[in-house]
Amino acid sequence: MTDYVIPQVQAVERTPGIRTGGGHGTWHGYLIGYISAAFLTTAAFILAANDWMTPASVVAAVSVLAVAQMLIHLIFFLHINTAPEQRTNILALATTMLIILIVVVGSLWIMSHLHHNMMPMDMLMKMQR
Repeated sequence: MTDYVIPQVQAVERTPGIRTGGGHGTWHGYLIGYISAAFLTTAAFILAANDWMTPASVVAAVSVLAVAQMLIHLIFFLHINTAPEQRTNILALATTMLIILIVVVGSLWIMSHLHHNMMPMDMLMKMQR
């Protein structure tokens, strides 16, 4: 009978939520990500529900909180970082963002031109009589 030797695994110092190799993130990283995401969501709801700021300031603040939450999700839950092995994931993310930007800007552009070129409702109602 052969004795099998179990190799010893060396402890690696990790940054919470940042993956340095194979496997997934740590519980500590997931907990930090979850608490951060919950805080950002709560802050956005509080800002939207109260009239402490002007409407334009609320939109800007909620937009900043949304971008921050997106970064929290990318780093702590999707484990996207600047490591060389993440190059494909970063390129896929950049391509996705470009496609989303093209769709959103194109839709807004089409809707603004349609609104500009549409006949006013009062003239349309007069023609139907």
